[in-house]
Amino acid sequence: MKLPIAAALLSIAMLPFAGGAQAHHLSSKEDVEVKVDKNKSAEELKALWDQFGGWCAIADWHPAVKTCEEIKEGDDVFRTLTLQDGGVIKEKLIEKGDSTYTYAITESPLPVKNYQAQFSIVPDNDAADEVKILWTAKYDAADGKKDDDATDTIDGIFKDGLKSIKEKLGKKAD
Repeated sequence: MKLPIAAALLSIAMLPFAGGAQAHHLSSKEDVEVKVDKNKSAEELKALWDQFGGWCAIADWHPAVKTCEEIKEGDDVFRTLTLQDGGVIKEKLIEKGDSTYTYAITESPLPVKNYQAQFSIVPDNDAADEVKILWTAKYDAADGKKDDDATDTIDGIFKDGLKSIKEKLGKKAD
């Protein structure tokens, strides 16, 4: 599906997070800025969300994810991601809006714990003709793991995913 997007800006920003109650609190942020027609920005935002923002849409755009299965347990909604290498990640949907969702990892082989993330597609506050695809996370290194290993892993996951989104939008990735 081709979206009527004029151009994708190839900027990816890494913003370290300082703060929080724990000394080893880490954060990762990745974004893609997408140029849109000012008169069609709401329509284009919805089209982007329809393509990339569904709870299990990650299986369509993230190269490490082989399949995604949505599971309901009582009132809670989870997704089970089966990775290309056979690993499995279980995530719980915490909150969902029209163009954003927040989730937590409940089971994973990743070197992180206390992981909570948000995926959003939102208008850019700095430019009326742009939207941003944002993916942010807060987490701690898993017990016995180094902070750098946790950060490198999550940053790599984010970069690979957003690079794939850029490619699906028909833009050359960094």
